Amino acid sequence: MQNLGFVSAILEELDFDGVIDFAKTHQYDCVEMMCWPGNSDDNRRYAGCSHIDLENMDVAGIKQKLAQNNISISGLGYYPNPMDEDKGKSEYYIEHIKKVIRGCNQLDVPVMNTFIGRNRSLNMDENLELFKKLWKPIIETAEIEGVKIGIENCPMFFTNDEWPAGKNLAVSPAVWDQMFEIFPTPLFGLNYDPSHMIFQMMDEVLPLYEFRDRLHHVHLKDVTLDRERLDRVGILANPSEFHTPKLPGLGQVRWPAFFKALNITNYRGPVVVEVEDRAYEGSLSDVSKALNFTRDYIRPLMNL
Repeated sequence: MQNLGFVSAILEELDFDGVIDFAKTHQYDCVEMMCWPGNSDDNRRYAGCSHIDLENMDVAGIKQKLAQNNISISGLGYYPNPMDEDKGKSEYYIEHIKKVIRGCNQLDVPVMNTFIGRNRSLNMDENLELFKKLWKPIIETAEIEGVKIGIENCPMFFTNDEWPAGKNLAVSPAVWDQMFEIFPTPLFGLNYDPSHMIFQMMDEVLPLYEFRDRLHHVHLKDVTLDRERLDRVGILANPSEFHTPKLPGLGQVRWPAFFKALNITNYRGPVVVEVEDRAYEGSLSDVSKALNFTRDYIRPLMNL
């Protein structure tokens, strides 16, 4: 059986204790806790949120709060672009990723979730060479700490400043094959989100079978495609022109087939709702409705 959770970024106005209380009230098993640094200058949606301050972390207090409420942390999340064209930013992001990995070890959290990143001035082959260089110390840190890394398969191409190819290399099975060939350690894997395959016109279920041994964490997010708009602007347009993130069950992801695949492949890790549906962002009441709806939709599918 998987554990059902949610990503804490949707509750930025709450502190750690408030997020755990929210999870307990809404009958969730776990939370992916955001760990952005306090001086983050990333102002995109859902970035910059921090529910655990790694510099001033009360390890005993965090563990006590979790135990008292029977809630676990599915993973610690931090999603910058560690391959940023700006060398200073890249170095800063890499060092904080390593801090989050060490924080996972301190808190007995199994996985740190992030992006590979991408240098938009380089082609794919050049980026893979840069990845091999920049990610070596990150992988070494994960091996020292015994912590898994889950790479989300989000292209990070939704705004004009992310043009032309987004800010994350890990967008397809073909790229994942190369990633895992470069760093074959089993600690290096995926934080898989099926919604990112839909708008790329790819099958969202098949990767669960092919990469069953690399599934370290799973995000639950849905998406709708506006076919009329897509016919007008084409797939080379900014994806935000023709796709909209939705709650699971309100879009085009084939959730019954998705959970059937998770169970066939014996995935027993967390499945974590990522609320990025603008219809449910206006207030805590809206977030409550979103998580209640998703919980009631997802729970029966977890038993397929």
